Amino acid sequence: MAKAKNFRLAEIVERFGGEIAGNPQTAISQVASLESAGPQHISFLVQRKLRKQLAGTRAGAVILGRMDGDLTEIPRILCDNPYLYFAKVSSLFNPPPAAKPGIHKTAVVEPGTRIPASASIGAGAFVGRGVKLGRGAVIGPGCQIGAGVEIGAGSRLHARVTIYPACRLGDGALLHSGAVIGADGFGIALDADRWHKIPQIGRVVIGDDVEIGANTCIDRGALDDTVIEDGVKLDNLIQVGHNVRIGAHTAIAGCTGIAGSTRIGKHCMIGGAASIVGHLVITDRVIILAGAVVTRSILQAGTYGGHPAQDNRNWTHNMARLRHLEALRQRVRQIEQQLQMPEEQA
Repeated sequence: MAKAKNFRLAEIVERFGGEIAGNPQTAISQVASLESAGPQHISFLVQRKLRKQLAGTRAGAVILGRMDGDLTEIPRILCDNPYLYFAKVSSLFNPPPAAKPGIHKTAVVEPGTRIPASASIGAGAFVGRGVKLGRGAVIGPGCQIGAGVEIGAGSRLHARVTIYPACRLGDGALLHSGAVIGADGFGIALDADRWHKIPQIGRVVIGDDVEIGANTCIDRGALDDTVIEDGVKLDNLIQVGHNVRIGAHTAIAGCTGIAGSTRIGKHCMIGGAASIVGHLVITDRVIILAGAVVTRSILQAGTYGGHPAQDNRNWTHNMARLRHLEALRQRVRQIEQQLQMPEEQA
């Protein structure tokens, strides 16, 4: 492994902005948590309740909000969004490993492909007829790329990703191991007591800068395409049904299931294990809390939770009342007993 490059705080601020308090020549070689950091590390603080960890940290530098600059004397970078700033700094110190261009001797590449010299195809991979790879694309070991697939420049597929024929990935896509793109959607019609399969003739079309987690499955469309727009981030173990459309820069956490033909807007955030039934419309900038069950379209931006999903304020109020339901039942029973007492004494 190559030795990590050191950056001075002044160099970091030159790249990402912010304000330095303390020694701008402080050298940093990696990021770390407040608890585990040493003098060569930079860490960050977002929640003030973690100030005790900040007081005890051995970090060489920290990233703080502008209002928190007086919490420590450690060399520090002050910025508007410490978490985002930390993400950028972490990317600076931890770029993806460079892949060696070329085709591994155990890979199988069928005729008619377009593979630039800068692309990399790993051991045991299969690349079907007519596949087109962009500059610097990386196909990991054991991947299966179907005929006619297009993969954009700088996209990276980790080991054992499967992409069915005719699907398309944009530039800068990142697919983690076990992802399956373009398997048949769940289209079946009942014929008396037996199911008849409906051919799924659409594709999966994925935009630029999309990340797809391990073992996430995105089904191809039944007639039209399943579409994942630019900048979408999908966690592990997500199921995206046929003909779903997910708007740009939406983020979805693990174990969420999205049934077919649902339209999800741009800049949405969906918590883990949410369930979204089919043929719904979810507008832009909607937040769906973890475990919510969405059974109706959501046409107004806001936060929604519960089963079935509803406006979060109403849901939290209802849940608070529900927790007191047993106490309320006992109070009603006492009142009923008190009302019955005069009749019994008479």
